[in-house]
Amino acid sequence: MLVSIASSQPRRPQWLRAPAPAGENYRDLKGLIERLRLHTVCESAACPNVGECWNHRTATFMILGNVCTRRCGFCAVTKGAPLPVDYDEPRRVAEAAEAMGLKFAVVTSVNRDDREDGGAELFAMTIRAIRERVPGCGVEVLVPDFQGSLQAVDTVLDAAPDVFNHNTETVPRLYRQVRLGARYERSLDLLAHAKRRAPAIPAKSGLMLGLGETLDEVRETMRDLRACGVDILTLGQYLRPSPQHLPIARYVPPEEFAQLREEGLRMGFGHVESGPLVRSSYHASEAAAIE
Repeated sequence: MLVSIASSQPRRPQWLRAPAPAGENYRDLKGLIERLRLHTVCESAACPNVGECWNHRTATFMILGNVCTRRCGFCAVTKGAPLPVDYDEPRRVAEAAEAMGLKFAVVTSVNRDDREDGGAELFAMTIRAIRERVPGCGVEVLVPDFQGSLQAVDTVLDAAPDVFNHNTETVPRLYRQVRLGARYERSLDLLAHAKRRAPAIPAKSGLMLGLGETLDEVRETMRDLRACGVDILTLGQYLRPSPQHLPIARYVPPEEFAQLREEGLRMGFGHVESGPLVRSSYHASEAAAIE
């Protein structure tokens, strides 16, 4: 059973509205994803930006199936027994990237705690498949914590992604409620190792706000991430996928997101994407262009 962080739900403000997905590009991309039997975090995690991103012909591919082995209280992705690994999936992701004419692709996955490498092999295969089929296409990976396996991190880094992303998600005080099966220190260690192992590859992480954290806790977490060498930071509003998920403690106003963006830049982050509807891969190609 999930532990409530707040007893009542605040009313969603008018400025936190995303248009319903529609348009020719959206329909074309939806048909392509279905034809190639692929999953996107855009749909599986109920991202509010799916209409905007798909109409710009960008998507975040979710490999290793669409069933997660963890039960995080914030996430809309299906939980349960994992699906068999589909070793043809990297080829189909690359085919979709080519058909979409992508110049930048984002690849993520569900947690696969059933696998010794946490799915790192499939990440590496997908990076290489995209590069082979779509030369010049940038690739960002958004990886799980691989249960702390630094060897798994190395497997992904050896395929040379353009951005290495792992989301911290929340402040350490809320980890036991928000990220079941994860540890804050483990995520920091993973990011720090990635930056030491491949200093030329930008490291990226993100936080959801509105789960009961304080601004001081957010700032401290930002400082921890920067100390690990994280270059790119995303900050967005947590949106409750269903009544069975963790409640929203508050809606963070746009002014606070703007303030945190400025503070993050002063801390030394090369790029900070901060706003109510920001998600981890929002404007990913622009963030990857940091020097």
